[in-house]
Amino acid sequence: MTSTSLSPEPPGSWRRYFGFSTDAKVIGIQYIVVAFFFFLVGGLLAMIIRGELITPASDLVDRTVYNGLYTMHGTIMLFLFIFPVLNGLNNLLIPTMIGAPDMAFPRLNTAAFWLVPVFGTLLIASFFVPSGPATSGWWSYPPVSLQNPSGYLISGEFLWVLAVALSGISSIMGAVNFVTTIIRMRAPGMTWFRMPVFCWTALAAQSLQLIGLPALTGGALMLLFDLVAGTSFYRPEGGGDPVLYQHFFWFYSHPAVYVIILPVFGIFSELFPVYSRKPLFGYVYVALASFIIVGLGLIVWVHHMFPSGVAQWMRNLFMVTTMLIAVPTGVKVFAWLGTMWGGKIRLTTPMLFCIGGLFNFVFAGITGIMLATVPVDIHVSNTYFVVGHFHYVIYGAAVMGIFAAIYHWFPKFTGRMPYEGLGKLHFLLTFVGANLNFLPMHPLGLMGMPRRVSSYDTEFAFWNVLASLGAFLLGVSIIPFLLNMISSWVRGPRAPHNPWNAIGLEWLLPSPPPEDNFGEHVPTVISRPYGYGSGEPLVENQAQIERALTLAEATR
Repeated sequence: MTSTSLSPEPPGSWRRYFGFSTDAKVIGIQYIVVAFFFFLVGGLLAMIIRGELITPASDLVDRTVYNGLYTMHGTIMLFLFIFPVLNGLNNLLIPTMIGAPDMAFPRLNTAAFWLVPVFGTLLIASFFVPSGPATSGWWSYPPVSLQNPSGYLISGEFLWVLAVALSGISSIMGAVNFVTTIIRMRAPGMTWFRMPVFCWTALAAQSLQLIGLPALTGGALMLLFDLVAGTSFYRPEGGGDPVLYQHFFWFYSHPAVYVIILPVFGIFSELFPVYSRKPLFGYVYVALASFIIVGLGLIVWVHHMFPSGVAQWMRNLFMVTTMLIAVPTGVKVFAWLGTMWGGKIRLTTPMLFCIGGLFNFVFAGITGIMLATVPVDIHVSNTYFVVGHFHYVIYGAAVMGIFAAIYHWFPKFTGRMPYEGLGKLHFLLTFVGANLNFLPMHPLGLMGMPRRVSSYDTEFAFWNVLASLGAFLLGVSIIPFLLNMISSWVRGPRAPHNPWNAIGLEWLLPSPPPEDNFGEHVPTVISRPYGYGSGEPLVENQAQIERALTLAEATR
């Protein structure tokens, strides 16, 4: 089976990346490139924010502009970078890892991607409407988000809510595709416990999308009606309940953290065995832990609302469930450490990003347990302690895991090898910059500095200067990454089909893979992945596939 492309461009032409292709690999690269464009936009906003905070006085931008900057920074980084870049990796890896020729619904896949630049354009356009961009934070709580002092119908808040609703629709379309592909399109012999852990984590994360995302999308539409149609879902003066929006928002937006981090757990589980030259320790438990995280992740959202006047019994219940989620997460961390223990570790760029991401995630987990407790959470609510914890999870762990994946699978999907020296420089700047940026936020929060302010008391100046210097270093760190990706893809050394000596179906394909992946040589899986040193073949027809691979590389 091959997908019928909507793009007339031939395979291998760079123009197909600008068309309506239905090839999952093309769509995956489109997702990643668009995501990193918005990453640069969101990062520029972060630089302005930290430039403002390097001095106690509000002396760089107007306070209203500052409110718009932090609102749009958070929105862009989450809805236009993290989710799209993970969807890009899903498109690249899921079909090739399970031996499928494409996604289950190729045209739906195309439509889901092209909604991204649409709602991205809406968000960027909010900077140019007379009212300016949304200023009520990336969570957009009413009644603040329902205020429209400018009186314009097309306000920044209107565009923000519309963009978030479209983002939800796009993500639901993608989740339907990913879940269906994993369940229905695995190669012969690929039973559930022969499936790569990345596919387990992707299935868990996208199942969570299908369960939780309709709540956020519906809540955003209700907010849109309150804003432009005069309804009173959340307006207190009309009998509405603003706290209802918080329930809709956090019912999805806390599990969204697991939607983000679960695929990164899958990346760690794929890469640690490769660069330790050992099988993954506790494969079955690591796989099943993903779905335990999903189950618990659906019953933790109220811990974001402890200061909102919820009943004490509810605080106690959600405190316990939030702490319990550390158990399956700890299983994964223990498995990764067990995989590296006694292994022949190779400190390549992907491995360095994995180790750095794991270090940051463990630190974030410790502060997460602190925030799960009611007294601590109420004490540091709306302070920089929460900001620091969140950024350690999202950037310190998730984004570093994404960089590890890009460096690891770059040769497979571009046919070129990245430059190792630039990669290690990128890691060093990222790791130092991230910790210098986010670590000072924790003492700031404990000292009582509130978030979302552009001026502060001089007692907070020392830690803010350190955080801003770390942010600027983090901004510089992206330069060697962009140089590496562009120069490697254009003129880097040709990549063999398996430069890392990895195990998995995707490494049986040429680099880059053909449009229909395995074509008529669909593999029959006979063993689990990660079988380093066992001598057991991964697939029954491996010799046939290797002959086809040799022929493909000879004619490349």
